[in-house]
Amino acid sequence: MPKMKTKAAAKKRFTLTGTGKVKRHHAYHSHILTKKTKKRKRNLAYSALVDKTLEHTVKQMIGC
Repeated sequence: MPKMKTKAAAKKRFTLTGTGKVKRHHAYHSHILTKKTKKRKRNLAYSALVDKTLEHTVKQMIGC
């Protein structure tokens, strides 16, 4: 049986932490930034964790 291929899109968007959780970036931080407050832009810059309900799905996509 052949190996499972990783999804290229998921590989670019998600990373694993040392404890096995999945890290992601926030959306809405690439353009139309003039109307957004400094606080909102700053909080969007930080990374976040993938929700528990989706973690299994994302891990399958990145081949873990």
